[in-house]
Amino acid sequence: MFTLIKAAQLFRPEAFGTGDILIAGKTIVRIARHIDLPKDFAAAVVSAEGKTVVPGFIDLHVHLLGGGGEGGFWSRTPEINLSRIARAGVTSVVGCLGTDDITRRPETLLAKAMQLEEEGISAYIYTGSYQFPPPTITGSVRKDVALIPKVIGVGEIAISDHRSSQPSFEELSRVAAEARVGGMIGGKAGLVHLHVGSGAGMLDPLLRLVKETDIPIGQFLPTHITRTEPLLEEALAFAAMGGNIDFTVGAKDLGFASGVGKAVMNALSRGIPVDRITLSSDANGSLPLFDAAGNFIRLAVGDIANLFNEFRGIVEDGLPMEDALKLVTENPARRVGIAKQKGRIAEGRDADLVILGPDLTIESVMAKGRLLVHNGEALVRGTFEA
Repeated sequence: MFTLIKAAQLFRPEAFGTGDILIAGKTIVRIARHIDLPKDFAAAVVSAEGKTVVPGFIDLHVHLLGGGGEGGFWSRTPEINLSRIARAGVTSVVGCLGTDDITRRPETLLAKAMQLEEEGISAYIYTGSYQFPPPTITGSVRKDVALIPKVIGVGEIAISDHRSSQPSFEELSRVAAEARVGGMIGGKAGLVHLHVGSGAGMLDPLLRLVKETDIPIGQFLPTHITRTEPLLEEALAFAAMGGNIDFTVGAKDLGFASGVGKAVMNALSRGIPVDRITLSSDANGSLPLFDAAGNFIRLAVGDIANLFNEFRGIVEDGLPMEDALKLVTENPARRVGIAKQKGRIAEGRDADLVILGPDLTIESVMAKGRLLVHNGEALVRGTFEA
């Protein structure tokens, strides 16, 4: 099956100008200013004249099974489905567990990722959860990362949060080392993905790991870093040291007019390279609110649509399209170790594409060469979606 996308404004994520894309099966095989096919060449032709084509978005923090539970069993949030992901322009996800690793397990998370893969997108997972010892599939973080293709690292490990297991420095060091060695053996990123709570310790556990162990700073990725002004400042200092940081979209803890957009612009204005920043949605995770005494008050749920909405808001606020795209395509692909196939529009890469209208709305989404969304409507739905 061949597909030819014609006359698009291409961002790879860097600007290419007007061009055509030829896709064979799930792979981009040619990009050129003009591609003329022989008359007897069977290919579906998609006109993208006046439209913009960008790489499919990569969301490196999604609660595929749902999250929550902090308010009791009624507060368990639901699983995410295929069409919800695709309509948000997301073609690759990384699933994680949160507080609840009792009613949700890594084995089930792996099965959900495999389901989404079979239904049409690319899906990976972290082993572990908030807790220590981390729940695993094989009994070892190192073995999970090395031997299970979809496991790209460990997370989200909770630090500076009353819901964490309050891990010791030695416990954190051991898990980080396990992830690194497992990644080296398995040819994976071996990422250590850290949930940062609103506790007084902020990034202290992470900074100590970087200063007192030989594990490279690039092995770690803290997220939820806009909870407070002091935490954001500490995260920017971590990035200035060479670390990578992840902003949770839709979080308005600091009162930013466009969510985390102004936090990102602040980071860039202070010399943090755009390549060290990613955005993620925390989709289908719970967003609980606690009072000063730690009592549960109410609950919201992360929305994967916020990833595209935040991207568009940042572009409208003045960040060049190329840089804004890196936050949700090329950068997360590098973080989770899938950059050989994902995150760029390039020959030999997977045909994960989003077609945007003139007003920067999602018109069509293609994952691995298959059109999942067209004219804003889902063409492909998950197995049990209505």
